[in-house]
Amino acid sequence: MPEGDTVWRLAHRLHQALAGSPLTRCDLRVPRLATVDLTGRTVLAVVPRGKHLLTRFEGGLTLHSHLRMDGAWKIYAPAERWRGGPAHQIRAVLGTAAHTAVGYRLPVLELLRTADESQVTGHLGPDPLGPDWDPAQALRRLLAVPERPLGEALLDQRNLAGIGNVYKSELCFLLGASPWLPVGRLAAPERAPALAKKLLEANKNRATRITTPSARPDLPPALSSVRAGETPSLWVYGRAGRPCLRCGTPVRTADQDPTAEERVTYWCPTCQPPAPSSPSL
Repeated sequence: MPEGDTVWRLAHRLHQALAGSPLTRCDLRVPRLATVDLTGRTVLAVVPRGKHLLTRFEGGLTLHSHLRMDGAWKIYAPAERWRGGPAHQIRAVLGTAAHTAVGYRLPVLELLRTADESQVTGHLGPDPLGPDWDPAQALRRLLAVPERPLGEALLDQRNLAGIGNVYKSELCFLLGASPWLPVGRLAAPERAPALAKKLLEANKNRATRITTPSARPDLPPALSSVRAGETPSLWVYGRAGRPCLRCGTPVRTADQDPTAEERVTYWCPTCQPPAPSSPSL
């Protein structure tokens, strides 16, 4: 699932391609919007809010979309072949004289008044990449339920908007805390929103997400899974069974929340001391 930095970067690209130009083509391929035609309306802005995309048009209308697991927006030149997927997966086409934005497999696509955007984003917590960023409020929200596991609290978009599974795992590692540690027991909890802001800001313009230092000359020789010349980009995410980049202990993985899809968590049981509710070693 795309995280806040990916959505921010996509919104920036869509804004550059569409904003300031009137639509020459509009095709919204979901039943409730089948008769909607925005052709002729100028695109005012494409704005990210956490993992949500808000495309604003003159006349006070906003097209709200969310990528969830595998949705995507692709941008094409006028004569360019569309390669984002088969035609039956297309949910939206927004074209100007210079570019065409095509939305594939969008699970959320709805049109609303711009004045009513809070109906779909008002529940979100502060966005580390947004103008509303407020670390004090983010901290208050994180600590509102002190017994909640840290990993779950970080994933809750009502606390911080834009944190997904990758950043959840990486933040817990950098905080030196088990993802199952009650968030109220986190040492120096103010570091959590500060680190979230730092990581997303550092990656919002990168195609490849990096949370480790840019060079790793200090990696211990014992870490045989790190090939010569390799620069690991993430501390623990996606490294199940491979040595921790700090201590060499095999990275573990488990479901953060067995009732939710795509909530797998990666952590180092040595660098992140087990909490009472951690999976058994």
